[in-house]
Amino acid sequence: MPNTFAYLVLGLAPVAIWFLFKKLPAGQALIWSLVGCYLILPPYPVAFDPPLMPALNKTTLPNLAVFAFWILSAKPNADLLPKSLLARVLIAVFLFSPIITVVTNPEPLIFAQSSIRGLVMLDAVGIILTQFMTIAGFLAARGLLATADSQKDIMRIFVVAGLAFSLPVLVEVRLSPQMNTWVYGFFQHLFAQSIRGSGFRPMVFLEHGIWVAFFVMMTCMFAMALFRNGAPGTRTRYLLAGVYLFGVLILCKTLAALLYGGFVGVLVLLASRRLQAHIAVLLALFALAYPILKGADVIPERAMLEQAAKVSAERAQSLAFRFSNEEELLRRVQQKPVFGWGTWGRNQEHNYFTGQIESVTDGRWIIVIGMFGWVGFLAEFGLLALPIFLVWLEQGRIERDKQNNRSDRDETWGRLEHSPYVGALLLVLAINLVDLLPNATLTPLTWLVAGALLGHAELMARWRGDTKAIQPMVVTEKRTYM
Repeated sequence: MPNTFAYLVLGLAPVAIWFLFKKLPAGQALIWSLVGCYLILPPYPVAFDPPLMPALNKTTLPNLAVFAFWILSAKPNADLLPKSLLARVLIAVFLFSPIITVVTNPEPLIFAQSSIRGLVMLDAVGIILTQFMTIAGFLAARGLLATADSQKDIMRIFVVAGLAFSLPVLVEVRLSPQMNTWVYGFFQHLFAQSIRGSGFRPMVFLEHGIWVAFFVMMTCMFAMALFRNGAPGTRTRYLLAGVYLFGVLILCKTLAALLYGGFVGVLVLLASRRLQAHIAVLLALFALAYPILKGADVIPERAMLEQAAKVSAERAQSLAFRFSNEEELLRRVQQKPVFGWGTWGRNQEHNYFTGQIESVTDGRWIIVIGMFGWVGFLAEFGLLALPIFLVWLEQGRIERDKQNNRSDRDETWGRLEHSPYVGALLLVLAINLVDLLPNATLTPLTWLVAGALLGHAELMARWRGDTKAIQPMVVTEKRTYM
């Protein structure tokens, strides 16, 4: 059971966030708040559960706090919602389509020895509030982290946090995942899943070792981007940080994150920004199309299992288990494909007699499509993928303007096209989308990167003067970046 200290730390999180917003520029405070809370706060089941409200945990409470402090610090004419019509539609569907999910799921699920109640309108209120708190950080990031300087801040803060976080990671690599037990009084997952070969996968204060490895991979990629684009006096230390973090990534013993790091790392170091954007778009399209490809039996599962078996029988067995569960859950989705089954485990496969859950939902996509149907899946994944497409489109339009010798743009705004950091952010967000297929690694940091890229796309559109599609947004801070 969690100790008192776990709840004290969670309760003090808004105070710490308030302090950061008082002492730092709002954009940096936002990044430090979300990154720090994600890495330090106790994981599930530590949460405050106020009446008629969703649980306030390490994800929802910091998101709500940063959104509130952003609103309080924003200028009166600041834009709180995206200017893209499609983004607004996706946000509206993400927030309010669960109402229809609730309306279409009033029937209880009856088993021989138990039952699961049907959904009522009070459930819709709770889901809407949870959905809002999920994207609150995304909305704040869009408003505060649109510039290239903000992109650099994201990368530097991630790298610094990654270097600090690597210390408890290395402790757990050596001694086994014990940090959460020592500090917060409980172990957050199955210990058997932390064992890899003759060693351990670290977990620290996150939900699973997979989450740890993915975060380390992100910090490593950002260190490489800063090495490639940094000033001569800083490049060496970012190179050393990237090499060190890649070594930590290897010690995390998570094959998928290691493969992501190798693939994205090569692109971050060698590919042009335009090629980086092209590949990010392809990855995002694959993530969006995966449920259709899966349902059409196009995914080469047999070949993937054969390749996994060459690495280890354990990984092949794990992958086969995931594929099997996806097929079972997709059959259940087909019964309510549009708006899904809702909450309370109604999207799962249950034992006919006892009502016990017999399926395992590993991938975020199957969780969302089971709970909220195709509408919910397209809203959530579409909202995450949209910034990738918008930045890619704006880059293409800027290139066409250059080819047409349009020289009537203000030089300060014109330098937006030369942001050296946007490609790495696009690739990290895109590979996170791909990882949401086998895993549920959707974190506040994912939404942070997505929001920053959406704001950057709007800023690029402002520079181009494309006011018909996206009106100018308020930028509270302009700094040169070279």
